[in-house]
Amino acid sequence: MTTSKSSFNILWVQVWVLAAVQGAITLSWLIYNIYLPQLLTQFGFPASFAVGLLLVENALAAVLEPLMGGLSDQSRRWVGTRFPFISVGVILASALFIAIPCVVSSIPPTMILRSLLPITLVAWALAMTVFRSPAICLLGMYSTPAELPLAASVVTLVGGFIGAFRPIANKYILSLGPVLTFAIGSFVLLGAGAVLRLVNQPETPVDRHNAQIVKFPLQKLTLILGTGFSVAWGIRFLMDVLGKVLKAQLNTDNIDMQMVWIGIAIALANIPAGMFAVKIGNRQAMLCGICAIIPALLMMVFIGVQIPIIALIIAGFSLIVNGAVPFALGLVPQRWAGLGIGTYFGGFAAAMSLFGVIFPQPQTITPFVGAAAGAFAFFLAGICIGVSGISQTPSNAEI
Repeated sequence: MTTSKSSFNILWVQVWVLAAVQGAITLSWLIYNIYLPQLLTQFGFPASFAVGLLLVENALAAVLEPLMGGLSDQSRRWVGTRFPFISVGVILASALFIAIPCVVSSIPPTMILRSLLPITLVAWALAMTVFRSPAICLLGMYSTPAELPLAASVVTLVGGFIGAFRPIANKYILSLGPVLTFAIGSFVLLGAGAVLRLVNQPETPVDRHNAQIVKFPLQKLTLILGTGFSVAWGIRFLMDVLGKVLKAQLNTDNIDMQMVWIGIAIALANIPAGMFAVKIGNRQAMLCGICAIIPALLMMVFIGVQIPIIALIIAGFSLIVNGAVPFALGLVPQRWAGLGIGTYFGGFAAAMSLFGVIFPQPQTITPFVGAAAGAFAFFLAGICIGVSGISQTPSNAEI
């Protein structure tokens, strides 16, 4: 009976199409990161330039993600839909994505024209920020608040499953060649965006004259920003420690397949994580995930990667990541849903950019230092999540 009831509370067709959009976003970034050093060197830049470029892109995303989410909120209020941002962003990102290899293959890398490639790369990364937050916040329309974690689990499942193959994707993707690979990524993104527009439910009209004045949720946005920032650092340290401990334990530098299987397990665990969050509450589920992942991080350094520790990491990781979007949507008023999602993504991007500045050589971080820093980052995320539950008022009562 519970499953039947849930099916009426979630628009599954729309959720799966939104998951396809998330999958297309993940695939695009996967292709981009694999080809970036090769394209830069082919155009006369050093491969190390890619690191600085990604730092700049993350720094810009930290500002643009909440900005675009907030502007899509205004779009919904004034024209009744967020799709101007989603449609324009998807079309622009698709066009720029396929333009990247064309610039490298068709333009001579003279001193005057060399700057054209970095400009195109940054422009594409910025185009991706135009539609991501407005698109993902549509999840709030496709599910009742109580069922949001279950709906979100499908989106994180698809994105996580594609991302899990990152360690072994290089050889296959590089063998296709840049033009064909970028064309595939471009058409997948464009197709997913078009289908989302086709299946999207009409949004509830906003009566601007009778709409209740909603106080700007600065405190809640600060908590969302802190959560996104802390979770990003926690994940970055977790993966770094996991990789180093596995290499030392197995006495090998090639742990690609082990990381793929762990990534697949985390992706699949999002479904039971969503069910668990629906049962006990999303905030409580995220806190359970943090309580699982902190001791797992610390124990891993001292006793190695054991099956119980892997189980704790998979459970904790899925509960935290799967709960992020429902957490942001549930904390801010519906009037600011796009800004809430954008603030989480912006905090995540800011953390990744700052991490690269503070730790330019992450290979020098010892597992113990990484585990302690990761545990502290997740602890700070737990504080933000816990504080967010104090004196919270319902978020869906206003427009």
